[in-house]
This record gives sequence, C-alpha cells and structure tokens, in this order.
Amino acid sequence: MNSLFDPASLLIAIALTTISAAAVAATQVPLSSLDLTKMRQGYGKAQIDRSIREKPLAIGGIAYAHGVGTHAVSTLWVDLAGGSDRFTAWVGVDDNAGQPGTVVFKIYGDGKKLFDSGVMKFGGAPLKADVDLHGVKTLLLLVGDAGDGINFDHADWAEAAFTVSGASPHAIDGPVETAEILTPKPPAEPRINGPRVYGCRPGSPFLYRIPATGVRPMTFSAMGLPQGLALDPASGILTGAVARPGEYNIQLKAANAAGFAERPFRILCGNTLALSPPMGWNHWYAHYDRITDQMVRRAAVVMVSSGMADVGYQYVNIDDCWMNAPHNRGPERVGPLRDGEGNVLPNKHFPDMKALTDFIHTKGLKAGLYTSPGPLTCGGFTGAYEHEAQDARRFSDWGFDFLKYDWCSYGEVAKGKSDPETLQQPYRLMGSLLKQQSRDIVFNLCQYGMGNVWEWGEEVGGECWRTGGDLGFELDRIFDVALKNAGIGAVVHPGAWNDPDYLQIGYVGDARTGGEPRPCGMTPTEQYSFMSLWCLLSAPLIYSGDMEHLDDFTLNVLCNPEVIAVDQDSLGHSARPVQVTSETFVLVKELEDGSKAVGLCNRGEMPTTITADWLTLGLRGKQVVRDLWRQKDLGVLNDHFQAEVPRHGVVLVKLSPAFDALPAP
Repeated sequence: MNSLFDPASLLIAIALTTISAAAVAATQVPLSSLDLTKMRQGYGKAQIDRSIREKPLAIGGIAYAHGVGTHAVSTLWVDLAGGSDRFTAWVGVDDNAGQPGTVVFKIYGDGKKLFDSGVMKFGGAPLKADVDLHGVKTLLLLVGDAGDGINFDHADWAEAAFTVSGASPHAIDGPVETAEILTPKPPAEPRINGPRVYGCRPGSPFLYRIPATGVRPMTFSAMGLPQGLALDPASGILTGAVARPGEYNIQLKAANAAGFAERPFRILCGNTLALSPPMGWNHWYAHYDRITDQMVRRAAVVMVSSGMADVGYQYVNIDDCWMNAPHNRGPERVGPLRDGEGNVLPNKHFPDMKALTDFIHTKGLKAGLYTSPGPLTCGGFTGAYEHEAQDARRFSDWGFDFLKYDWCSYGEVAKGKSDPETLQQPYRLMGSLLKQQSRDIVFNLCQYGMGNVWEWGEEVGGECWRTGGDLGFELDRIFDVALKNAGIGAVVHPGAWNDPDYLQIGYVGDARTGGEPRPCGMTPTEQYSFMSLWCLLSAPLIYSGDMEHLDDFTLNVLCNPEVIAVDQDSLGHSARPVQVTSETFVLVKELEDGSKAVGLCNRGEMPTTITADWLTLGLRGKQVVRDLWRQKDLGVLNDHFQAEVPRHGVVLVKLSPAFDALPAP
C-alpha cells in the first residue's frame, strides 16, 4: 500500500498541522498593554516597564525589561473575553522599595483562588506565577500588604503576559454594588439613645443634649437630677454644674404625641471624662485648609437637623488651619502668630472663637479644637510650643470641650529622640494643664501610635489616642487597622479609648491633595464595615465627611442606634479577635447586659461563608441572634451562627441568652 495514503499517517499529519496552527494563532498580550487606569492601588499610579518609583524593574537582584510596577494594596479586574489560555509573571517586592516592604500576590479566577504567593519580602527571590485560564471568564490580580501596613510595599508583575488564542483580555472596573439602606427609619414614638453613663468634674460647666429619636415636638423630664443641674423640657438639654463628687442615678423620660420612653442614666462626677467613646464631627478630611467659622456653624446646625445628634453625636471639632500661619496659599490665613501678650491668634476666617463656641453650645453640642506641641502644626500654622499654659487657658476661656494635640513639628524639638520620656513629655504637660482649667476638656493624643501610646496615654492625661497613621491615605486597610486595634484592645475601658482615626464615608476630600469633597470611593459594603468595625472596637465615632452631602445612605450608616449602642456600651470593652485567617476573622465584644456583639469579618476579595461557634465565642446554651443593621431577630440557635459574608464585608449580630424565646424559623 502507498504510504502517502496511509490513514494513520494522514491523521498524524492533520493533528500536527492543527497543533502548529494553534501554536501560530496563540499570541502574548502583555499585562502592561491593558488599561492600567483601572488598577486601584494604595499609592501612586501603575507604571509600565518600571517600578512604582519609576526605576527599572528588579526583584531579588534580577532585572526585567517588561512588566507593571504597582503599590499595595492593588487590584486589577480583567475580562478574559473567553480567549486567554494562561497568565504568567514573575512577582515580588521591587529592589528599589527598601525595608520593610512586604506584599502578597494573589490571583482569582471567577471567584476561585488560582495563585497565592504567600508573604514576599524586600530582597527575596522572585516567584513564578503560572495560571491556567481555560474556562475562566474574569480574573482578579491582587497585591496585598501582608497585614503590616503599606509602607514600601512596591510590587512588580514582571514579564507579565496573557497567552491568548482568541479574543484579547481587557481591564474592567471592579464589581459594582447597589447602595442598600439597611437601617429602618426610627418610629414615631420616642426612643432615648446614647450612652447610659456620663462623666464630669465637680464645678465644671455641664452640657448634655439627651439623644432621642421620634416625632417632634417632644417633651423631656428627668428624675433624680443632682443639685446644680437643670433640664430644658423642650430641647432636652441639661445644663448647670454638679457641685459635689458622686454617682447620681437618673431616670430620663421623653414623650410626644405618639408615645413615651424612659431610660436610666448615670452621672459620675469625679476625675474621669469620656466614660463612653466620644462621638461627633471633625472637619479635616472634608475641608482641610478651607475651613471657616461659617462651615463649623453649619456643621453644628446639620448635626441637629440631620438626626445625628438624636443618636448621640455631640462634638463639633475644628482641626488644623484655624490659626495664623507664616505662609499659606490663602492670604487671609497669614498673619501674626500671637499678639503682644503671647496669645495665639485665630486667622480672619475665625473672627470670634468665643461666639463660635457659644453658638455650638446653644444647640446642646460641644466644641473641639486642635493644636500641636511643636512650633507649627502639620499644616504650618501656629503651634503651642513654649506657650502651652497660655494656650490651654485660652482654649478654656473660649469655651472648647475637646483638644486634639498633634505631634507634627514637635519632632524638631525632640531632635529624633524616641525614648518614652521624650514621647510622653509634651502630652504629659498639656494633660496636666487641661486638668487645671475651669471646664472639662477631653484630651485626644494624636502622635500616630509612637512608643505604644496605648500603654501610657491615660497616664499622661489622655482620654483617647491615635494608634496609627492617618487613615485617609489607606482606606482600603480598615480591616487590618481594626485587627491591630483589637489586638491591643485590652487597654480599653471607660475614659481610655484607642482611636484608629476618623470615619470617612459619604463625601470626603483626597488626603494626598487636600482636594474638595467627593464620594469616598468605598463600596456600600465597605462603608457598613467601617462603622461596624469601629463600633466593635469601642473607637471614637468622629465623622470627618462633608456635612452638606449627608444623603440617606450615609445617614443610615452613621445613625443606626443599635449599632451605635455596641460602641457606647457602658462596660467599655473592645472586641477581641478569634478565628483569624489570612482572609477572615471574627470579633467578639462583651456587653454590659451579658450579651455579646459579634462581627464576622471578610477582608478577602471574594464572598465567603464564616461560622462562629459558641465555644470559640465563650458562649453556652441557646442564643437569640439579632441582626443589628436590620434591627431584626434572626431566631434562636443552639451552638453556632453562620453567614455568607460579602467581599470586604462584616456581618454584625448581637447574641443574647435565650430563655423563653421562640425557636428559629
């Protein structure tokens, strides 16, 4: 038989031709050819064929001609369009990053993890990522920060390319969420909210606006008020001064046309302020150096009209840029730093500080201010250095109730020293001076967690202290920040609060440029998570968004009384972390009534199911499970609670011992 017509040979020839044609048809599409404006990252912009510092790509001493340089936390979503067969890249920390850069590279296909590099460190060898994409529709390229912050986390996708035999891949926006309002509207009948305990000092001016939702007009009354206090029945504002130290048990009452409510309230008159975490507003992340007297007044008005004051928000705080500066882009903020007697001078945008605090106080709200122990503030305005006693007295005379004290240029005074005495000295000084004033001033230490401030902040006179850097630069790290704060939560108790920075949802400005307010960029789920985490931590709830852009969704996140009650619980505990994995963890917080608040937390990029069992949570017996965001009982469970938790989501529930409760449906 002629071999030219051998069927077996013919089949082999056809197969080889097909394979050869497929090989010819397959092409390499570099990652760098995609639209990298879709890449969301923690700092800077994605770079083509160079590192984030615009240097040649290099990992572990090996140079690469092509690839993408990015910065943790970084995400890029890719539609594979059904034509990609493989994705390959060499990954690692760029050699120009420097210490202590650490990153984790992960690749997800249609929600399934296809590659995980583990923690990669500066100077380490590159790792090959080689992922089969057959049948995969959507790809996610993720660079995480390894849980230790984003400093120096310069990540390279070197020689990164798709092997494509069909349609080319293209970068797309991440998943879009619909903003669902979970918090029910408050009922018409009265509900008294806020903390159940309040601290003051003997003889200090007393000011407290009873937080209450319900139809107005509303009439307030109080039984058991100590001598020296008076209640305005129409506004619900308590004023006066408590003359004698002691514990006073009061019964607050509120009534309107729809009904009646009452609630116990304790006043502890002694030496401890802020018996619950402070709640309020600070201008910084919305207005930066644009702040004016009128903006602050307007914030006070909106705090009441929006209903924020009805759930417990009470501080209206001015941050930096209210003083004069030696140099500033705004000429009306430039002028003499102090008068002839050494008194600090407000700039022209703040013509009368006493009139401003009086206005805020007439609303039943409190006023806060900012300065630095250094010669200048972070924004380059007048600091308190060598005028501490004079400034403390002036702040008190003006009528301020809260002081944020920001390290800033004190680093020049400290001359690089970081020993405990140096770090504590300026705060110890101002803390003692504030206690000498004739009014109660809550002291907020802002020095970014240096020297483990949470271990000594209370000792030097603080009521709350920042535990890390400005969160405005890394809002995609709220889960890691929360986990860190939970890990040091044992120090938290009434009058002593860890402060992981302000709530930044709704409309906020760009922290890097000081730009005008715009949508914060967080998904609706992430905004709920932000509030849930901070409440579990017993963190100060200081909103720092634009009060003129408080839409229904933002208010629903900020103003859920049952969620806020977790933060304001009188026991004053912080949640502790359990069941911690690389992508999930559970937070559990003991509450005064014997119940527990529990957060099922998913910091991963894909939805996942999380289970919390009673043994791990320290519980026994049947528990009533309540969804705090929806204010709805989910039923009675025997030994565990399980929920599907969305990407970057927190499922927040309250678990209470079940006695005569009905079984779960």
